[in-house]
Amino acid sequence: MSPARTPDQLRASIAQRQTDLAQSLTQLRGEVVAVADWRTQVNRHRPKVLAGAAVAGFVIGGGIAALIGRKRRY
Repeated sequence: MSPARTPDQLRASIAQRQTDLAQSLTQLRGEVVAVADWRTQVNRHRPKVLAGAAVAGFVIGGGIAALIGRKRRY
């Protein structure tokens, strides 16, 4: 069992934990802003984004062409 701490020790411990928490929140806020910045993410992953856009365009274009082709048959 740990020895009892004095009120001053408890206050100091609480103050230190508050400081640590404030620093952690500031760091987390910076990381969230960096991840949520979509422009930076697109620039960082440009080849993947372009490939995904090409695939999506191909799939959507093919779907539209298929629908138009069906309508012309009826």
